Amino acid sequence: MSTQTALITGITGQDGSFLAELLLSKGYKVYGMVRRSSLITRTRIEHLYLEPHLGHSNLRLEYGDLSDGSSLHRLITLTAPDEIYNLAAQSHVRISFDQPEYTADVTAMGTLRLIEAMRDFIKTSGKQVRFYQASSSEMFGTSPPPQNEQTPFHPRSPYGVAKVAAFWHTVNYRESYGLFCVNGILFNHESERRGENFVTRKITQAVSRIKMGLQKELYLGNLEAKRDWGHARDYVEAMWLMLQAESPDDFVVATGESHTVREFLEVAFNLVGLDWRDHLRIDPHYCRPAEVDFLCGDAAKARQRLGW
Repeated sequence: MSTQTALITGITGQDGSFLAELLLSKGYKVYGMVRRSSLITRTRIEHLYLEPHLGHSNLRLEYGDLSDGSSLHRLITLTAPDEIYNLAAQSHVRISFDQPEYTADVTAMGTLRLIEAMRDFIKTSGKQVRFYQASSSEMFGTSPPPQNEQTPFHPRSPYGVAKVAAFWHTVNYRESYGLFCVNGILFNHESERRGENFVTRKITQAVSRIKMGLQKELYLGNLEAKRDWGHARDYVEAMWLMLQAESPDDFVVATGESHTVREFLEVAFNLVGLDWRDHLRIDPHYCRPAEVDFLCGDAAKARQRLGW
């Protein structure tokens, strides 16, 4: 069992909760960064978290924000982590078109602030820290599939552009300062913990509500987009494996199989004996100004190098 310490940004999200479970099962002490809010949004990690005064817990939450560099310096100094997993971001692609500046600041500049804070900590403490950056298949955009580590980036959204910048910040600090920094280029990964405004969870929730008579219609945008969908629990294992490697590198994580949103609809509605065509309505609001039509990842490198 490990006695290492990990810091996770975005710990209250889908991936953060699964990663926290994995690291705790391996004996890590885990710190999670949370933003100050009047609403407590810890439902995905409630089963893991104990308030400090209730007893010993290997999971602790501390305040910080990717838009606030001083808070990141304080947080890294406080937690003195062996590993940092940067999962926090404005991560909704469609919303990034409505909030491009905020997306760029948090997703791109936030990564730079965090790596720079880590570099300062390493210089002053002498401790070696390993850094994982959550990159995205959205960076590939219109590049034809199958996409792997050699595929050129052509992002089609402010989110994708911000993730490309964060990717290159990570590579630059690895090459410039010899830091152990890696990018996990993760294709779509889902679970019951997925946010309810993401298409897979939106569909599954609507199916159950329609079946129960609580809802009549489901509104979506582009049904022909093809995505490579995996499970988040499998993908956080790949994150951990990247930081256990002998040398830092970048890896695609994907299933190698793609399906359209239309196919997802058919499967979900068929499971409860309903015809999706009776309930679906198209709302142009949910269509992106620039679409990514076809994502399908090639994870051969992760299988060969990491044993994922």
